[in-house]
Amino acid sequence: MRCALAIPAWRPEDLFPPDTAGSQINYWEPLGTLYVAAALQQAGHEVRFFNGAFMSHAEILAGVRQFAPAFVGVYSTTFGWPRAIHLTRAVKALDPCVFVCAGGPYPIALQQRCLLGEGQDIDAVVTGEAEVTVTELVDRLETGRALDGVLGLAFRRGQEIVCTAPRPLVEDLDTLPFPARELLGDPHRYLPPPATYRRKPVAVVLTSRGCSRRCIFCFQIDRARRAGQRGVRYRSVDNVLEEIEQCLALGYREIKFIDDSFAADYDRAMTLSKAIRARRLDFVWFASACANQVDRPLLQSMKAAGCWAILLGAESGVQRHLNTLRKGTTLDQIRVAVHTAKDVGLQVSTPFLFGIPGETYQDGLRTIDFAIELDPDLANFHALTAFPGTPLHEHLNDYGTVSDDLSQYTYQRAAFAPYTLRREQVQELRQLAFRRFYSRPSYLLRRLARIQNWNDCRAAAIGVRSLFWLWVRKRLFTRPAAPLRGVNPPTAAGTPRTKRDRAAG
Repeated sequence: MRCALAIPAWRPEDLFPPDTAGSQINYWEPLGTLYVAAALQQAGHEVRFFNGAFMSHAEILAGVRQFAPAFVGVYSTTFGWPRAIHLTRAVKALDPCVFVCAGGPYPIALQQRCLLGEGQDIDAVVTGEAEVTVTELVDRLETGRALDGVLGLAFRRGQEIVCTAPRPLVEDLDTLPFPARELLGDPHRYLPPPATYRRKPVAVVLTSRGCSRRCIFCFQIDRARRAGQRGVRYRSVDNVLEEIEQCLALGYREIKFIDDSFAADYDRAMTLSKAIRARRLDFVWFASACANQVDRPLLQSMKAAGCWAILLGAESGVQRHLNTLRKGTTLDQIRVAVHTAKDVGLQVSTPFLFGIPGETYQDGLRTIDFAIELDPDLANFHALTAFPGTPLHEHLNDYGTVSDDLSQYTYQRAAFAPYTLRREQVQELRQLAFRRFYSRPSYLLRRLARIQNWNDCRAAAIGVRSLFWLWVRKRLFTRPAAPLRGVNPPTAAGTPRTKRDRAAG
């Protein structure tokens, strides 16, 4: 069967202020979609991929019309849902008989609700991992069989919406085919932000799925953290090495491992690092880890294997806010991890969040001071976002208010506001943080000293331009205010709690 997989069209300005988009935009390889594409290909189906990061809405439709698929799968985040609706309507207008299925973080979080209201042109929603589910769905469509037995699906049967039982997570990740990167086109288009890579083209690789932590801002399919070791499912080291070698054969020169934490299993991270070095594989790489999961021996082993940078989640400079986020780390652990990583020669990136429940403006200033104290090579300052499916979103009544405008649901906009901060203050703190961190003479001199090639020059020029606008434009990150809504879920007694109730204890 002919299957089209699509990401709706979007522009950098939809996410970032135009004046700073050049230093913030990233084009990751969409691994989730590529895994589904590979599974469909393995089952004998013909697959085309249309990526709205590089195609307009009209170009996607033209490609779909020319390919004439019987199945169209549309990927959607929360931010991208209005665009997904726009695309599904247009696809149905082209051919009312085409079967349209939605997947991605937003449909997984809302499940059958995505088929209601504006979702009337969507025939089905995948409610979990999609590789097996979509393949079974397409096989049934091709043979004319009913969809009732396909686990992990919400679909239409006439006027009825049917929800099947959840599909168990894929325990043996080695059984999955590698992502179908050949569908991407020119791999050089898929680049992280300037200064966050050394070589190109850049591939992204997942060596595991899931996370053992319970941060309130993170959505995990396995809510009970039951699958695999401590909620994390791991690929074998040999399987990861095989994919790395495939990427190198395709011409990739850098890999970003985008596991929630590369070091969730310390011994496995050490084994993988040593194996990469033993095979003398010619690539450089980047990984993320939790501050309390790394130490000097592991960081040294990673560096010796070609790792040049690591992201260590910092999030806040106030311990009680780390506790609120359920990070499971301390300020001292973050200090030690950042210092040790820099000491062994790794460049360090640290993300921070503003708008944490209970955070005051003064607390935000303490976080900025903490970022300057840590002095990482790169720091990013985000707005905490209550994405559907996260504990933060599910308990909004306890934490704050959220926008009804889905376009605000990115880490760049203050869709969520705690009761202790206004949305404008969250964005003001972000802008102040970027100004103070990146305007320091010591930092600027250090970055200038590292310029070695044209890519470094380009990254520096883009950074200087962004820094200029951070100082020139007031309220650079502030967008027009959208309606806020407080969510009041029932208490045990069945009565919604009000803000006054919470203040009374």
